[in-house]
Amino acid sequence: MRKTELTDQALCQAVEEMARGLIDADLGGGVVKKRVGLAGRGKRGGARTLVATNKGSRWFFVFGFEKNERANITDKELEALRSIAADLLARTMRQLEEACKDGSLQEICHDDQS
Repeated sequence: MRKTELTDQALCQAVEEMARGLIDADLGGGVVKKRVGLAGRGKRGGARTLVATNKGSRWFFVFGFEKNERANITDKELEALRSIAADLLARTMRQLEEACKDGSLQEICHDDQS
């Protein structure tokens, strides 16, 4: 995805919505699709994000694209994203903390944020 106005705040809001059940599509294998609004364009003209999740306490944004860039993902891409989701969701808290420390993952939402 080219550089967009997608902010951490917008992603955190998307997580809050998904936690309340507002998911655009469940693609199976721990992968869901969620539209995220971009500044001045809202959700309709915004980004499509694919999220690896257990629909509880873990939400990993793994892929994103703007609707005007592509219509959807391929079956092969979905298969790869399901594999990534399985890996991420199986990690222990210690493994996730290490991934954040080494920069392979970036945490954007915290329990104490509003």
